[in-house]
Parts: sequence; C-alpha cells; structure tokens
Amino acid sequence: MRVVGQNDKSRSFVTVRSGIAVLAVTALVSGCAQGGDGSDVPPAAGQQQAKADRQRAKADRQRAKERHAAKLRAAHKARVAAAKRWGLKKVPLLPPRPPAGKPEITTRKGFEVDGHDGLPPVFTTVPTKQKVVFLTIDDGAEKDPAFLRMMSELKVPYTAFLSGFLVKDDYGYFEKMQTGGVVLNNHTLRHPYLPGLSYARQKREICGMQDMIEKRYGKRPTLFRPPFGSYNEDTLHAARSCGIKYAPLWNEEVFVDRWEYREWDREIHPGDIVLSHFRGRAHWKGTMPDMVRRFLNKVTAEGYAVARLEDYL
Repeated sequence: MRVVGQNDKSRSFVTVRSGIAVLAVTALVSGCAQGGDGSDVPPAAGQQQAKADRQRAKADRQRAKERHAAKLRAAHKARVAAAKRWGLKKVPLLPPRPPAGKPEITTRKGFEVDGHDGLPPVFTTVPTKQKVVFLTIDDGAEKDPAFLRMMSELKVPYTAFLSGFLVKDDYGYFEKMQTGGVVLNNHTLRHPYLPGLSYARQKREICGMQDMIEKRYGKRPTLFRPPFGSYNEDTLHAARSCGIKYAPLWNEEVFVDRWEYREWDREIHPGDIVLSHFRGRAHWKGTMPDMVRRFLNKVTAEGYAVARLEDYL
C-alpha cells in the first residue's frame, strides 16, 4: 500500500486549484465574448414590434412632410403661372389663418339708427391687425365665365351680394360660384331704395331674397347689404326678422379704371371691405377680369392679402 505523503497532498491541492482557476478564466472569457452584461440578449418580441412601429411612424411623418412640401410647391407654381396668364404684376399674397377668436363686430360710429342695440351691425371695416382686405361683389348683372376661371385659378376669395331680378336668368352661374367656395348673400329682390319703402315692403324685399337663395342654393344668408348702402331703422328691423346678422358696407370701391375711397386719406387699411359689381363692357370700359387685375395689383403692391369675409364674422 502506498502512503500518500505531505508533498503528494500539496501537489494534488495545487492541481485542483489550477483546474478551478482555469475553469474560472474560461468562464470569464466566455462571458466577455458573449457580452457579459446581457447586451447580447435579443429583445422580446413586443419590444421589437414597438421599435418597428416607431420607425414606421417616423418614416410616415417624413413622407407626409415631403408630400405637403411638394403640394405647396405645386400650388405656388400654379399660382405663379396663373398670375402670369391673367396679366398680374405680382403673384397675389396668401392670406394668414383667420383668427381663432372672431373680432367683435360693432356698428361704425355715425352709421347707427335709433335703437340700434340688438340690430345687425353696420360696418365698413373688420377690426383686425392682419394685413388683409375683403373683396365683395354686388348685384349679379354680368355673368362672365372668364371671371370664374380667373378667381378659381388665382385662389382669390370674395363674397357675393345678389339681387333676385338679376340672377334669375342664370342661376347656374352662381351655383358654380358657390361650388367654388363663395358665399351667396342678400342684396334684395329688386334693388330698390329701401328707406323710401314701408317696413312691410322692405321686409318682402329682404325676406323674399332670403327665400330665393335658400330655395336655389340651399342655405339662408346671414349677411345683407342694402342697395346703394342706404337704410333706416325699418331696414335693419326687417333684416333681423329675416335672419340677417350683419350688414356690411364698404370702405373702398374698385372699378375697371379707378378706385374710390370713403376715408379722407385715400388709403387702404387692415380689414377694409372693398366693393365692386358684376359688370362688363355694357357698363364699364372693360371686363370683370380687368377690374380684378386692377384690384389685385394694388392690394398686392401694398402688401395686402385678400381674405374671406365670412371667416372673420
């Protein structure tokens, strides 16, 4: 029998310790090779899906931005081409966003009637600091297809005030106008001088036109402009009874060959309402596109955009 001595025990102990050390180093090296901190562990399926969703959403947002930018470039290019085609000196300015809070509309000083409280306000300018003006066109005598094309191609908003006896021979013309986003408003049935009529006859003129517009175009107006800008207390009472909320007049008037001004300074002001008429060569020395050209050249040169009146009321 062989007796293991002390030296043999020592050698065995060293051999065991060396084996343990080798195993530890091997495990350490193996751990380093695999990341050690668990970073090599693949994410769970839900995490992978969430990451993929975020990447897709980011890509979708980028594509949407690119499409929007391309759309704006195309729209501007079309406006540049339209401005050149219609003989404008500059491309009309785009209006700013309408205010989220609508301005308070009150009757202009000196334009009141007795007992005006509660009656439709009569005003010539919308209170705003934005450099915008509002184009309004009255009656409906001229029905020029070129005018509709011009306003559509240039994307210029305007408001129409119609008289029944002038529109009834071509309701379709104004239907096209309405389809293009123009609001059709009330300018009475026969365009009379209203203060010369009784309350009952004024009411027939105003309510009768309300009925006509509702029947033909599906919506009852809330804006009314008295013919010649003339009215009295009965006019506004009758208008209110017919569903009218506002009675806008104007601060400037534009023709084919000139401008006329209400104010002494003969200047355009922010929020001014500009009047014109559906007229052609039978009444003017030019056409409606000629009038629009004069209007746009001036307001654009002075840094004004044309906004939609109804957006501010």
